[in-house]
Amino acid sequence: MFLEQKSTGNLIEIVKTEDLSDPSCTEVEGRSHAGEEMQEVEAFAKEDLKFPSGETLPTCWLDPNYRASAPAASSSAG
Repeated sequence: MFLEQKSTGNLIEIVKTEDLSDPSCTEVEGRSHAGEEMQEVEAFAKEDLKFPSGETLPTCWLDPNYRASAPAASSSAG
């Protein structure tokens, strides 16, 4: 999976995709695809990543307490 680094605009190949959806992980391992040679695996802050389409990562991937800050669903009888 490829994501874009917000600060540089470089594509990042995510190595461990399971860490991406784990909200308790603040960093993910990946390789920058900015040069011609394959780069070493390094840690990237999830807050500095977005989808290449420009969309941000889902809150449930970033915030372990996302349910506490989510608006309550209202039920309406109709």
